Amino acid sequence: MTTASTPSTLAQALAAAVALGVDRLDAQLLLLHALGRSPHERAWLLAHDTDAMSEPAWTALAQQLSRRLKGEPVAYLLGEKEFHGLALQVDARVLVPRPDTETLVDWALECLDGRNAPRVLDLGTGSGAIALALQHARADAQVDAVDASADALAVARANAERLGLPVHFSQAHWLDGADSGYTVIASNPPYIAVGDPHLPALRHEPSTALVSGADGLDDIRQIVQSAPLHLAEGGWLLLEHGHDQAVAVRQLLETRGFAEVQSRDDLAGIARCSGGIWRPVK
Repeated sequence: MTTASTPSTLAQALAAAVALGVDRLDAQLLLLHALGRSPHERAWLLAHDTDAMSEPAWTALAQQLSRRLKGEPVAYLLGEKEFHGLALQVDARVLVPRPDTETLVDWALECLDGRNAPRVLDLGTGSGAIALALQHARADAQVDAVDASADALAVARANAERLGLPVHFSQAHWLDGADSGYTVIASNPPYIAVGDPHLPALRHEPSTALVSGADGLDDIRQIVQSAPLHLAEGGWLLLEHGHDQAVAVRQLLETRGFAEVQSRDDLAGIARCSGGIWRPVK
């Protein structure tokens, strides 16, 4: 955009962004980013709405707004996303961590309560969100994380190093080559069906981390089948899944022989995670 089109104040810049069709919260975050400020400084933005908008900052914001209007996630534009109290760096190599996945982390922490030096495995770690949140909350735990994508692991390892969290990362397809004796195996695997109408809206995120066969359950089936070989007796398998898959996932767990099979609701009250405890028949 030209200098003549630069809004005079921060408030006018925000109004211009919203007028283009960008969500107001997204516009505030992108404006703060263009100004070189933290995404947590929305209160500052309100207090400084009459400050002058510089041409360089408006040019940077306009470029970001254009990308946002094409559907690129705000987290990619900002380069980070907060998850379970941790600021994670993210880009197009990994899925954007969702707040609903914190339900899975909270459940895993419940399962680890009272266990000394537990062992945890995060399958399909992506940005490292689940593994790093668990390691941060349980410094005594041995947390391992795997992903089939070398690009995703590079993002996860960088996050772990920056946060100073000693998660052990390795490249593998689900449980191939995994150790045994885990207290908890947790996963947010791909669970969207091929041809799902929501996929076009997710086109900027890696499809291999989203799509899993005709009904979206191919990867969950593999994990449920293999997990008992890698769980300690009394260990838990916890899985995130689609909004309408809870019944199907619980049935898979029960058929495989898991006990205490149950689901947990996300922030919207939708059954988003299902899991069970492994007690082998003796």
